[in-house]
Amino acid sequence: MFDVILFHPEIPSNTGNIIRLCANTGASLHLVKPLGFVLEDRLLRRAGLDYHEYATITVHETWTACANWFQDRRMFAVSTKGTQRYDRMEYAEGDAFVFGPESCGLPVEIVRSVPEQQRIRLPMKPASRSLNLSNAVAVMVYEAWRQIEFGNGM
Repeated sequence: MFDVILFHPEIPSNTGNIIRLCANTGASLHLVKPLGFVLEDRLLRRAGLDYHEYATITVHETWTACANWFQDRRMFAVSTKGTQRYDRMEYAEGDAFVFGPESCGLPVEIVRSVPEQQRIRLPMKPASRSLNLSNAVAVMVYEAWRQIEFGNGM
């Protein structure tokens, strides 16, 4: 399936929603410290309901550790600074999608660490700043999953 990477997530309810999304789609979730909450946060638990046990979650101490984990895999930086529209790419099982913190998005050095054709964005109206993180992750995961025909022809 796919991997979702949250670099320095800040809002527990967004991460809880993403846990639930990952549990329901088969995607794995990777959290890169520091986190803006503790994993036992009640808002995180509330948003994820009882899906925590069905999601695969890995916590990485640093971005370097996370990047090394994925060194042989294709990573996409999802950012308002992306150069490619997300729906014009071809995704494959094993792809990983990196998202930045809610308050500021992915740092430019992380965006630049992936090949330019893998710097993707979700289109928005010109005056818009950003989408909610959990919504952006959902759009991305479902597009990639759709492209592989939902894994088993669902």
